[in-house]
Amino acid sequence: MRYKIHMKVVDAQLEFFAARRPRKDSPHTTAAYRRDLAVITELLVAETGVPVEELVVEQLTAPALRAVFGVFADSHAKSSVLRAWSTWNQFLTFCVADELLAGNPMGAVARPKTPPLVPKPLRGEDTPERLLASAAAGERKARDPWPERDVLVLALGLVAGLRSAEMRRLSASSLVGRSGEMRLHVHGKGSRDRSIPVQPAMERLIEGYLDSCRRRFPRERFGRSSPLLRDRSGEPIGRGALDYLVKSCYRWAGLNDRVPVGANLHALRHTFATRLAEDGASASEIMALLGHASLATSQNYIEATGREQRAAAASNRTYRVLDEVADRSPGP
Repeated sequence: MRYKIHMKVVDAQLEFFAARRPRKDSPHTTAAYRRDLAVITELLVAETGVPVEELVVEQLTAPALRAVFGVFADSHAKSSVLRAWSTWNQFLTFCVADELLAGNPMGAVARPKTPPLVPKPLRGEDTPERLLASAAAGERKARDPWPERDVLVLALGLVAGLRSAEMRRLSASSLVGRSGEMRLHVHGKGSRDRSIPVQPAMERLIEGYLDSCRRRFPRERFGRSSPLLRDRSGEPIGRGALDYLVKSCYRWAGLNDRVPVGANLHALRHTFATRLAEDGASASEIMALLGHASLATSQNYIEATGREQRAAAASNRTYRVLDEVADRSPGP
């Protein structure tokens, strides 16, 4: 096999992204890949003493990569190291497939173990209902209150389990089927589409929201394929604005203390999955409804729910009396 030699690393990275285009990665995913490639490349330049424009793929050796990942790990969290390792493993796998390298050197670079998923649902049995009621009552004191949109966003997380990017990809045409039997068609992570059954209440929420859009923006035309969720100017809502909307809904509902640290909008999705597990859904059902790539990810919700139920049962104060009774009982 003849290998392409002396390919510049920057050129190989451009080809890597060109090869990924059919995968339809989200802009967020692509940006993360670019950051991971750039920061490690910068460390490689410092390690090898070779200017970035002269660094070639053959210089991506196991010793060099071990050295720079060690430096990177000294100042970054385990999750960041794991993500960067995965990005470079994919890039170098591409280099092997494209005959730029004979083998992938990342096998010789240690990586952190993947931390187990710890679901972060909203705390408190009545929290989702209180959150929705607060939003519906218009308690979120925004500069331009829009309760119809606030309730819809919360519902898309709590009863459909959508991620932020999935919400922003929705259009009016995403709701399909006959009335009473409608489903929400979702373009998910990793181009994994799924269809989620929705109840008539969700149909009414979407129709009420669209009516509010027509009142707010009478000169705008919202076609069936136009982005569903809008900001107060009528433009498709951005990731930051959506995140802020959910945070402020928690705050105005007085529920900040019930939101797990770092969860925010994703806590809605985790609440959806956790309630499915509590109500007896199987791992395969959770996997289908949430668009997980792995059954193991879905199983984590069932196992976490089981642990929480056991802990709740163990906290029953009657057990204190039972302990005393058991201690007084004569042995065999």
